[in-house]
Amino acid sequence: MRHWLLWAPLLVFAGIVALVAMEMHQPSDRTVFSHMVGRDLPRFDLAPLLDDKPGINAALYRRGKPRLVNIFASWCVPCAAEAPQLADLAARGVPIDAVAVRDTPGDVRTFLNRWGDPYARLGSDPKGRVQLALGSSGVPETFVIDGQGKIVEQHVGPIREEDIPGILKALEDAR
Repeated sequence: MRHWLLWAPLLVFAGIVALVAMEMHQPSDRTVFSHMVGRDLPRFDLAPLLDDKPGINAALYRRGKPRLVNIFASWCVPCAAEAPQLADLAARGVPIDAVAVRDTPGDVRTFLNRWGDPYARLGSDPKGRVQLALGSSGVPETFVIDGQGKIVEQHVGPIREEDIPGILKALEDAR
């Protein structure tokens, strides 16, 4: 019996190593969701980034019609990847507004000329304050806002083709 007790610490150690290895192998979801979903938009007023597009403010979202707010940046590669899906949504009549985070007018103009411009309005968020107030942890992120100014859904990451039906349903449900 004493012979078995000598091996016990090694068996316990091997069990711990196996447990740690299994946990390390399992992918973890590092998605950070906004605590603002289900709440009213925070007050904000973003100046226009481009001369030909109006800026955005929180009062715009209390006019009775759901809208999308897309947080993006010209330097964001996934933002370019979602451009065709945003164009598809805009072609279907979905009003999409944008918050350009830490960006310049020239870079945003180049981005929109290259990848398309689905935005009805575009506000400048040079320090990312509105992005943070919305609970956004990065770019791109898209929020569904109901007609009373409440955030009803958040899409983290680039919108893919398979995401469009869910976004359209969220907009319909937000009416």
